[in-house]
Amino acid sequence: MRMIRDVEIKVMGKELFKVVKEKYGANLNSLIQEKVTLLAGDITRHNLGLDTSTLEELFGQVDFLINLAASTDFDERYDVALGINTIGPTNVLNFSKKCSKLRVFLHVSTAYVCGEKEGVVLETPFKLGDTLNGTSGLNIDMEKVLVEEKLEELRTIKASEKHVTSVMRDFGIQRARKYGWPNTYSFTKAMGEMLLWHFKDDKTPLALVIIRPTIITSTFKEPFPGWLEGLRNIDSFIVGYGKGKMTCFPGCPESIVDLIPADMVVNAMIAAMAAHADEPIEMIYHVGSSISNPVLYRRLQNYGHRYFSERPWINKDGKAVVVRKGTELGTVAKVQRYMELHYLIPLKILTVVNIASCQYFRGTYFDLARKVKFLMRLVELFTPYVFFKGVFDDTNTERLRRWAERGMIMKC
Repeated sequence: MRMIRDVEIKVMGKELFKVVKEKYGANLNSLIQEKVTLLAGDITRHNLGLDTSTLEELFGQVDFLINLAASTDFDERYDVALGINTIGPTNVLNFSKKCSKLRVFLHVSTAYVCGEKEGVVLETPFKLGDTLNGTSGLNIDMEKVLVEEKLEELRTIKASEKHVTSVMRDFGIQRARKYGWPNTYSFTKAMGEMLLWHFKDDKTPLALVIIRPTIITSTFKEPFPGWLEGLRNIDSFIVGYGKGKMTCFPGCPESIVDLIPADMVVNAMIAAMAAHADEPIEMIYHVGSSISNPVLYRRLQNYGHRYFSERPWINKDGKAVVVRKGTELGTVAKVQRYMELHYLIPLKILTVVNIASCQYFRGTYFDLARKVKFLMRLVELFTPYVFFKGVFDDTNTERLRRWAERGMIMKC
C-alpha cells in the first residue's frame, strides 16, 4: 500500500499534471482518489500477478484495456525483454478474454518491428515464425528454453549480476540479428505481436488494436507544448549536440526521420478505442509522419543548430555553449572511419603510453576505454535508425483521423 501511495505522489507531482492542477486546485486529490485506482501487478506473470479477489472484481468491470508496458532499451537483457515485450502481451490478452464487459483491447508496439526494411512499410500483421531475413526456425517457445539454459549456465559458474547482465544483453542482440532484427527491443516486440495474433481466439469476439508509433518526441499541444520526460532515442542526440558533446551526425542527410509528438500518439489511441469499441476486429495503426509530413535528417540538423545558436545551453560554469555545424557522416563506412580516427586510435596510443609509463595513466586509460566502449555501443544500436530507408504507410491511421474529424467520435 505504501508503494502505491509513493507512486501516486511521484506521478501526480510531475509537471505533466499542472494543467489539471490549475483546473481543479485543491479538489484534485479527492478527484484522483475517486477516479483512479493503482494496482501492483506483474505483466510477466499469469493473471498479471493479481490476487483472486482483485481479479474477480476486474473481470466484471474492465471495459477498455490498454497495454503500454514495455522495456524500450534497445539492448535490454534478453530474459527481461522476452518476459515483458513478448510474453507480457499474451498474459494481458488472456486476462482480457475473461473480462465480460471488455469493449476493446489496445496494445502499443513500435513501428520498428519492421527492422531495417526499405521502401513502404505496410500496416500488416506478423504470423508466428515470421523472420525478416528469411531464416527459418524462429520458435518462441524455444527462445524461452534458450534463455533458461543460458541463465542456468551463468548460475553454474556463479556469475556476478553485472556479468549476467552483460551476457544476457549480448545474447539478445545475437538472437535478434540471427533472424534479421537489429536489436533486442524490436525483435521481442515483434514476437509479442506474433503471439497476440496467434492466440486471439476467433470464437471469442474481441476488438484487438495494435498501435505502432515511430520515434516519439515531446508534446505538440496537449496538455501543453514541449513536455518530455527523460531523454530517449533522438532526444539524447539533440541535447548532446546542444551541450557541445555531439560533434558529428551519423546518418544519411537526405533520409527521413520519422518523428511523432507524444500527444498525437495518445490521441490516436483514444480515437482507435472509440472507433472499434464492441467490434470483433483486428487492426494495426502506424502513428508517424514519414508519409504525411516527412522531415529530412539534414533539416533536423539545421533546426538544432539554429535553436541552440539562438538559445544556447548554459553549462555548469554559467557559460553559453557555442554549437557548430557538426561533421556529416552519410554512410556506415564514414561512421566507422570517424570512430576509428577520433576514438579507437587515440585509445590504442594511450594503451602504449600507459604501458611504457608503468601504468602511470591507468586511471585515464580505463576512463577513456569505458567512454569509448559506451559510445561504440551507442553508435552500433542507433545506426539502423539513422540510416533507415523506409517510410511507414499510414492508410489506416489517416482513415481514423478523417473519421474522428467528422465528429463520429461523439457516438461513444
